[in-house]
Amino acid sequence: MIRQSRFFILAMVLVLTGCATGPTKQDPLEHFNRAMFDFNDTLDKVALKPAAEAYAKVTPSFVQTGIGNFFGNIGDVWTSVNNLLQGKIEAGLSDFMRFTLNSTMGIGGLFDIASEAKIPKHKEDFGQTLGVWGVASGPYIVLPLLGSSTIRDTVALPLDYKGDLWSHVYPVDLRNTGTVVRLVDQRAALLDASNLLEDAALDRYEFVRDGYLQRRQSKISDGGEYKPKKLLIFGKDAEIGPGADPAPAPDADVNPKEKVKAEETK
Repeated sequence: MIRQSRFFILAMVLVLTGCATGPTKQDPLEHFNRAMFDFNDTLDKVALKPAAEAYAKVTPSFVQTGIGNFFGNIGDVWTSVNNLLQGKIEAGLSDFMRFTLNSTMGIGGLFDIASEAKIPKHKEDFGQTLGVWGVASGPYIVLPLLGSSTIRDTVALPLDYKGDLWSHVYPVDLRNTGTVVRLVDQRAALLDASNLLEDAALDRYEFVRDGYLQRRQSKISDGGEYKPKKLLIFGKDAEIGPGADPAPAPDADVNPKEKVKAEETK
């Protein structure tokens, strides 16, 4: 119930902020994206959502919590690696500490002991790491089955898959079964949010797109605290990445009073 409430609150935030932007150059693939969005939506309605509803109905809440904790604990390892790659050493070490504590005292991650110990949980992937290091997101794209993404994040997906410890589990039958359970559990956690989305009298495609892009940018910039990296361009330091300040105007470094005197002299 706690996880569902969190996603319900997130959905309410997106309702208020998701329509702040309209169609832009970030979505030149809109025709393809809408078709893929409809495909994914249909697949969700006929298969994934019913499975998630059945799962939520018959599975005790403590079992759902344990499953979510287990896979979340696995994800902390890759999150730790990406935080370290982004230069966030303290967060990276904290994530690894979470994994170590939950894997031991939390019985393989079934219990989230780290959160009870006030060790914060993060969620980072390689797409975010590329964004922090100045790689532009590129156009928005809707992937079959996977949903919302960008060109940058799509390129990062293979490495994200390899960085997921569950992708290395054998035998394959166990891995595939766990992957299905993981997917259904994640979908069940989003039932309240998706119901709210379906009831919203909006263009659902634009709602999802704009909400995704804004939330993704916020995660990359750490809510505005991100300090962009710098590259040496034409002999000058140029800020790159999310939050970079726009280039100064040509005369921005000229004292306004001196500029007026120069014009009067002319």
